[in-house]
Amino acid sequence: MKKKTIAGAVAMIASVSLIAGCSGAGGQDADSGDTLKVAAFEGGYGAEMYADVVAAFEKANPDIDVELVTSKTLAQELTPQVAAGDYPDVVVLGQGAKEGFTEGFIRDRGLEDLSDVLDLTVPGEDVTVGEKLTEGIVGNLNTNPYGDDSVYLLPMFASPTGLVYDQGLLDAHGWEVPTDFDEFFALGEAAKAEGISLFTYPTAGYLDSYFFSLLAAAGGEDFYSDVMTYEEDVWMQPEAREVLELTTELLTEYTAPTTVGYANGQDFTKNQQTILDGTAIFMPNGTWIANEMADAPRSDGFTWGLTAVPAPEAGGERYLTTFVESAWVPAEATHKEEAKTFLAFLYSDEAAEIFAATGAIQPIVGLADGLTGDSAEFYAGYSGDGVKALVGSFAATTPVPGVDLKATLFDSANSVISGTMSLDEWQAAVNDASNKLGAAAQ
Repeated sequence: MKKKTIAGAVAMIASVSLIAGCSGAGGQDADSGDTLKVAAFEGGYGAEMYADVVAAFEKANPDIDVELVTSKTLAQELTPQVAAGDYPDVVVLGQGAKEGFTEGFIRDRGLEDLSDVLDLTVPGEDVTVGEKLTEGIVGNLNTNPYGDDSVYLLPMFASPTGLVYDQGLLDAHGWEVPTDFDEFFALGEAAKAEGISLFTYPTAGYLDSYFFSLLAAAGGEDFYSDVMTYEEDVWMQPEAREVLELTTELLTEYTAPTTVGYANGQDFTKNQQTILDGTAIFMPNGTWIANEMADAPRSDGFTWGLTAVPAPEAGGERYLTTFVESAWVPAEATHKEEAKTFLAFLYSDEAAEIFAATGAIQPIVGLADGLTGDSAEFYAGYSGDGVKALVGSFAATTPVPGVDLKATLFDSANSVISGTMSLDEWQAAVNDASNKLGAAAQ
């Protein structure tokens, strides 16, 4: 795959909803009136926005019926359907989920080429889909997973992910947002004196955006690309060692003591609550956190903020990992042309307005400029001095039995905090997993 993982563009957000699989042989066009089956992950922005968009689409396309099913466990529900040959026509689910559902389709070359969707005129408008998208959001490993010019995943939503915090808490103590790790750890010491922890995470998997940003900041974009594409022994490089050293100090010296106990699928919101309570300052997360914790109690004067992960050195570039939710069409889908029509409609002003009302901002030119409230605070993170957007994740490879690089890198944080894994052991395990995936990718 090409080392083309960084987009220098400001991208946008979200989470999604789901639809059941469809029956019949793949690759055949539907007759008028046939049902288009769309599947999407229901995340922090809820499912209602999808129902509203589908209703608008059906009104504009009375000959196409859409069957929409939304779920928070999309991958688990679709897996047995797909195994039985029952494919949805459209899936809205990005890469990075623990189940690796989308990555499986990428590895198996099971995606429909959607390059032509970029040339489709957005229904009811006089611009193409490609013309509406922000610069740099297409053309990276997230949309072009094989490193060529073909687009297989369309960027539905994208959001800045970084360290979220309570600006009110910082203001109350006269603290500044740190831009490098010296300032970061100095703030940690000041917070300790007040009985406040510097850092927490919902679950260790949320460390993905933290690590991606810090890797790019430590070694630059070429180094980041080497990590994402499993360059041999890349984790033994001094830049990788620096990232793991800084993270080990953060985890063992400045992370909330309750973090590991709550870092699971049932209790993760308790870790998130520590930010709202003012007992921890920073947490890796994305813009959806405001919706997800909308009804949770919070400290007086609480105001959401989002900042890039500090740079290892003073004055260094900082990165906001841009989480992209993707829409794609299985190669075995039955109603491909209708699916592409639906995808084009999702970028219409009408659909964008529906999505944006929930805080789900699409990577459409100018859409983020008029944001207010929490969304405006989150997207303001891109305006920080020396802050760049980062798009991309680990390249998909043939599965290697017993190898899970994400678990080795992210989940090991729990063991580092508890003292059951040393820095050297962590580095060796991550490097070994990366090398095995690199060999599989060749």
